[in-house]
Amino acid sequence: MIDLKIGQFSDSFLPIMDGVGRVVYSYVSGLCKKGHQCYVIAPMNDLGYRGGFPFDLIDYHGVNVPAYKYKAGTPVLDRHYNLRVNAADMDIVHAHTPFMAGIEAVRISKRRNIPLVGTFHSKYYDDFYKVTKSEELAEIGIKIVVGFFNQCSEVWAVSRASASELENYGYKGEIRIMQNGTEIRELDPNAVREIESMFELNDLPMILYVGQMNWKKNILRILEAAAIVRQSGRTFTLVLAGQGPDEQEIKNKAEALGLSSVTRYPGHIADVRLLDALYARASVFAFPSLYDTAGLVVREAAVMGTASVVAEESGPAESITHRVNGLVCENSSESLAEALKELIDNESFAKLLGKAARTTLAVSWDIMLDDVVKRYEDIIENHAFIRAQKGKQHTHKSRAIGR
Repeated sequence: MIDLKIGQFSDSFLPIMDGVGRVVYSYVSGLCKKGHQCYVIAPMNDLGYRGGFPFDLIDYHGVNVPAYKYKAGTPVLDRHYNLRVNAADMDIVHAHTPFMAGIEAVRISKRRNIPLVGTFHSKYYDDFYKVTKSEELAEIGIKIVVGFFNQCSEVWAVSRASASELENYGYKGEIRIMQNGTEIRELDPNAVREIESMFELNDLPMILYVGQMNWKKNILRILEAAAIVRQSGRTFTLVLAGQGPDEQEIKNKAEALGLSSVTRYPGHIADVRLLDALYARASVFAFPSLYDTAGLVVREAAVMGTASVVAEESGPAESITHRVNGLVCENSSESLAEALKELIDNESFAKLLGKAARTTLAVSWDIMLDDVVKRYEDIIENHAFIRAQKGKQHTHKSRAIGR
């Protein structure tokens, strides 16, 4: 194995990260542990959040994105960024976005004649349509996305569902499935006691959701299902952990459904010790999202021995075998409510599913990144071969002209 110099490009990174940003952090942290040199290229979020990383964060000036707690920017116009990135030696670049950071990855790939890997993470059409409220503009956005992936040396997707989504957008090339891993950690029992006190759980069953506070995550299903469960006479605590553009609307809807007294909103939990405790304490992890292409949080819950309920025909459902390592429900509030009631009522069955989830879903980043490194090496070797072949063709043409 050779030591690689890798650039990872993302529109989201520390200190505020979505699922993609967390994947990028896991990539670079794990790759550095394996002896490789990594750079993260991302918009600047916080000038004070820089030290102690095993990788080099090369950030560029960022501006707030309306309605989202993320930043965007134009790296090519940032002089300080350009001085730093020009000094960074890279063998391969990997873009986790088709937008500004991804466009910068394309620029660097072409400028240095090094290979570019692009990973398709999200259902971008849904995002475009929500912002523009126009099918025509959303289609234009999708053409931009496909145009980006057409420039990649190799395209990866995190699940079969995400690969199918990209194909539906019109991408015709080969797509390699490279699933996400998860960090395997041991639970701190003291942290469980802390969150029980912090959120006044009172030994009640707990339904947990972790992710963006965004309607696209199908949170309405969770709220309506929880209301049905409560109307059935069952007592529980609902914890919605995260932040996002629809946070206040979600709280208003929960209040309208009579859930205010049983619902907790801890916001974004940066302390993994407390987050793990939430996962472990939960009776069930509710994640009926149809938007997510993989569902990293489902694997995180599995590490802590908690089973998930997911919606059929979704990306997260690919890894769930119904009634073996989780439950798969229909995309309806009634179906989700029935699944939640079963796991709340039957603690032993919930624990059995959780144990199976830990065995089948908790694949460590360390194992997964061995496959990533091997693929990087093959891509670099193939790129060098193609470049050499083009060089020979150019030489032959030059000699023929010389004759």
